[in-house]
Amino acid sequence: MTSKPNILIVYTGGTIGMIKDYKTNALKAFDFSQIVEKIPELQQLACNIKSISFEKPIDSSNMNTQYYVDIVEIIEDNYLKFDGFVILTGSDTMSYIASAVSFMFENSQKPIIFTGSQLPIGDLRTDAKENLITSIEIASARKNNTPVITEVCLYFEYKLYRANRTTKISAEQFEAFTSMNYPPLAESGVHLNFNEHLIKTPTKSLESLVVRKNLVTDVVILKLFPGITKEIVESILNIKNLKGVILETYGSGNAPNENWFLELLKTAVLKEIKIVNVTQCAGGSVILGHYDTSVSLKEIGVISGGDITTESAIAKLMYLLSEKLSTKEFKYYFEKSLRGEITSK
Repeated sequence: MTSKPNILIVYTGGTIGMIKDYKTNALKAFDFSQIVEKIPELQQLACNIKSISFEKPIDSSNMNTQYYVDIVEIIEDNYLKFDGFVILTGSDTMSYIASAVSFMFENSQKPIIFTGSQLPIGDLRTDAKENLITSIEIASARKNNTPVITEVCLYFEYKLYRANRTTKISAEQFEAFTSMNYPPLAESGVHLNFNEHLIKTPTKSLESLVVRKNLVTDVVILKLFPGITKEIVESILNIKNLKGVILETYGSGNAPNENWFLELLKTAVLKEIKIVNVTQCAGGSVILGHYDTSVSLKEIGVISGGDITTESAIAKLMYLLSEKLSTKEFKYYFEKSLRGEITSK
């Protein structure tokens, strides 16, 4: 007889952790140490549940890379004690956080599931309970006594996505997230159905967990728009200590081919600032050289982001910049799928 899996809930902040005081109608932080008592449905799950909360809940808008490290260190410190992890954060920046965490862990053998909610856990019509219960069920799922999921994922409103493929698309709908360029790993209905052919194969257990906590934050996202001026682009590319740029271009990676624009990018590349081309479109991929307006970008050394999301691209940029790679190595590893975040060529 196999023992029940042990699941750790990590509450960092966000809407899901709020409960209404019905006497005052004010929202207050939920005590996750009492979670099983407050949500008795959890007792029906075939797992043991423990929780850890940030001492001070962090609003999603205040999230930064130090909090990423805090999350990662909680998982690292408890990695051998638990069989799966459910991380609760604010939904507004969840795709950024979860994408970063996917790069910060290498050779993980265990599920790390991010979730949250659009309404507080104490609201009558809340989506919090379903998201939390199903996330725990996913983190507990086993096949042949091994975890079904061994990667960083995001679960929201009946769908489990690879975390570094997600984008938040709605501030009002319960279906707040999507993954335009990669299908859901699982879907929850009457049954919880895993799309096993889409799930990453677990790494060999002989490979030990590698945790990477150094992220370079001297980066910027530059979104192009018709009429953007030389002065704006120049001022951004001349930011002190700038090391990397996510360049959000049009369509399949197109940008102005005016001389001043290309010269500014070329100068930045020569200064070893890494520039990654990511499409502004919700779905699809950058194909450098497909149109004349992207040929020059390829020639001056702009890196193709393929079908990576902006959220994942900024996380991958922060991670790879800390690895002290040569220009050639950086391009190779950015354009290569490291955690399933990009479709391999």
